[in-house]
Amino acid sequence: MDYITETEVAEAASHIGPLRAAMQQVLFGKEELIDLLLCGVLARGHILLEGLPGLGKTELVKGLARALQLETRRIQFTPDLLPGDITGNPVLQETPGGGRQFVFQPGPVFTNLLLADEINRASPKTQSALLEAMQERRVTVMGTTHELPEPFFVLATQNPVELEGTYPLPEAQVDRFLFKLEVLRNDASVLERIVKHRELGVEPQVSQVLTKDMLLRLMTLTRRIFMPDVVANFIARLVDGTHPGQSKAAESVKYGASPRAALSLASSIKARALMAGRINCSFEDVQALAQPVLAHRIILDYGAKIDGRTAQSVVAALLKEIPAADLKLPPTMRDLTREK
Repeated sequence: MDYITETEVAEAASHIGPLRAAMQQVLFGKEELIDLLLCGVLARGHILLEGLPGLGKTELVKGLARALQLETRRIQFTPDLLPGDITGNPVLQETPGGGRQFVFQPGPVFTNLLLADEINRASPKTQSALLEAMQERRVTVMGTTHELPEPFFVLATQNPVELEGTYPLPEAQVDRFLFKLEVLRNDASVLERIVKHRELGVEPQVSQVLTKDMLLRLMTLTRRIFMPDVVANFIARLVDGTHPGQSKAAESVKYGASPRAALSLASSIKARALMAGRINCSFEDVQALAQPVLAHRIILDYGAKIDGRTAQSVVAALLKEIPAADLKLPPTMRDLTREK
């Protein structure tokens, strides 16, 4: 593989820096959240933002769309939303010869950035309309497959506490999100800054920072970040450790993370390395991104929930239990140990 060079990393930094600065003007005091959002975008992943109303989840996504000047559609998920309202429907039209035929009318999913607002308010049938689009970046309607534009992201929001009239996302769909990010409330100093620089009902002004072509270029550079074998081994052992019987931390786990989780972690740490101006990813990248990648993919058993354990605590325990470097002796050293 043709790995990235120092010159290309410097080129990427000259574009990522202004994008990060522009996003920090959309949400004050959320530097870590913004870095994770941009990391997910560079890794070509979908992101689920969870938080209470009024914290800026939707505004963050809209600001990203303006900074990138991507074609953007917004779907407000409601209980009466139908799958065809997302993917599109065949429409009966007259042909020049006087006959009639069905012509596919694309839905809002045919865009670069899809904002799925309050995604847990739609029925499971409607939520499932996004499954193929999120995984394969295409939509099949009435036996015909339609490719989605490149790039394509789903940035979804949901409220964690309002349960009436909501439908929890099925595990199969949650697994398709690269990150699940929690949007927390602001402290007093950030609230003061918001009061001074924001007006109710007025969106923050964000200028275009990147073109679509440059964004695609950055995504290509992300894939060319070098991943050492020892880092790949750490990812494999960490994901394997989420399964029952594979680690002490997973004693209360019912189902662990899937192979998609390992691929997601590998892609996201490359993006983090590029954002940090490095040509290779490291153990520290894995440790920094393990929570947003793995926690929403771990399903706990009933006893763990009664004991108050969370998926986040399981990932934290795994990071303490599983060493970054594999401590197994090389084959030659094992042979010497047996001889003694």
